Amino acid sequence: MIVANAIRGAVALAALALFTGLTQASTDALVSTDWLANNLDREDVRVIEVSVNPGQFERGHIPGAVNLRWHTDLVDTVSRDIIARDDFQALLRDAGISDDTEVILYGDTNNWFAAWGAWIFDIYGVDNVRLLDGGREKWEAEGRELGIRPASYAQGDVTVDAADYSIRAFLPEVVEVASSDEPAAQLVDIRSAAEYEGRIIAPDGVNELSVRAGHIPGAVNVGWGNAVNEDGTFKSADELGALYAEAGVDGSEPVITYCRIGERSSHTWFALSKILGYDVKNYDGSWTEYGNSVGVPVTNLAGTVWGGQ
Repeated sequence: MIVANAIRGAVALAALALFTGLTQASTDALVSTDWLANNLDREDVRVIEVSVNPGQFERGHIPGAVNLRWHTDLVDTVSRDIIARDDFQALLRDAGISDDTEVILYGDTNNWFAAWGAWIFDIYGVDNVRLLDGGREKWEAEGRELGIRPASYAQGDVTVDAADYSIRAFLPEVVEVASSDEPAAQLVDIRSAAEYEGRIIAPDGVNELSVRAGHIPGAVNVGWGNAVNEDGTFKSADELGALYAEAGVDGSEPVITYCRIGERSSHTWFALSKILGYDVKNYDGSWTEYGNSVGVPVTNLAGTVWGGQ
């Protein structure tokens, strides 16, 4: 009798833990592939793909997902800027999103632009937005279902706020931080060591280049990839805290993240702000703006001066 009761108790605790884990996943900044697979049929859940590479969505996507193209849908196509408020609201309504909709974002290349999308959602005050932990690669690696038919939804009624730029850094602020003896924020360069040191301007095959190579003075280098496990999921909060603390970033001061065009730095912005709860801005102008600007200070550890030479 005692053994039987103990077994029943253990089973009950395990079931409670499973339920709690699923419930917790739905309220945190991340959802697991298991959670999403079990919640795809919910009418109040909308899945949005924001991938880097063209054609990914068309060759197969999470069933019911809506495709948002980062380079046309989420930007101002005339000026270098993010999408305007009214256009963003219309875009979300066309995707069937209302104020009570739970939005799950995912994409390829470890959710770079999905995290960038989450940053834009945050700028416009759209809550209840989460990332699929591990993104598209993990979903596919697990052999989960993909659809090819575009989804169509009734018009949503979401209302988005005016842009809140408290999580967005602009060039003058970044230059002030780089030039100050007592900077108001910590700069985190999330590019590769070769980019940070100035040995290369950008990864191979990348068209967005700068005249100068190197990094913003005072920035520490913590490559974005250090924040994820082998399967692309984020490391635990404890692991992330230790990772950034080793570089001197512990949340005691505001942080500004940057990369080349703002997408990889959005991934680190997400880790620092959404998982660790730090005060973080993303500098989406990043190195393509800073490295092409006249009169700004540059640190170059490789000794290259002009055009990476």
